[in-house]
Amino acid sequence: MSSYARPFARLVAEFERLPGVGPKSAQRLAFHILKLDTEAVQRLVSAIDDVKANMRQCSVCFHVTDQELCDICSDQRRNQAILCVIAESRDLIALEKTGEFRGRYHVLGGLLAPMDGVGPEQLRIRELLNRVAEASYDELVIATNPSIEGDATALYLAKLLKPFVGKVSRIAHGIPVGGDIDYTDSATLIQAFDGRREI
Repeated sequence: MSSYARPFARLVAEFERLPGVGPKSAQRLAFHILKLDTEAVQRLVSAIDDVKANMRQCSVCFHVTDQELCDICSDQRRNQAILCVIAESRDLIALEKTGEFRGRYHVLGGLLAPMDGVGPEQLRIRELLNRVAEASYDELVIATNPSIEGDATALYLAKLLKPFVGKVSRIAHGIPVGGDIDYTDSATLIQAFDGRREI
């Protein structure tokens, strides 16, 4: 039996559904919400509503945006000859924070994980093949996490795309094995990008 009042217990339970939020963090967040004044709570609710109503995927790279094209795809100053393939938008954000990469991106929407029912058909690999077929890229950089799924995805993409792209490389393993790109500091990401190798 919960020692929380039902509305509070419901809020804690909803926070626990969020990725990376355990019971103690969920409780801390709920108590924080409880302390906020009504105006602050309304701002939070409004921000969540705004994201759900107005955010979508870029029609070219599939990064999250509130426009037809994201800021990166619409920026003509970026290098058109290099394409970086990543699993999720949060990885793109982590790479952009380094200021090191000035090319284009393609967000797969996940990694190959056959045990979880995620095969090539569940990812945006067909869209990636279409992009590579329609444009001329000097290099395709695969920036997936150094995990079993990330390695499998990188090898699969390298084999698939090597005939169509001059160079296929993967970011170096400056990121710890089992780590996530979006939790990695900028210096490590810069080293990983500088040390990328052809696969």
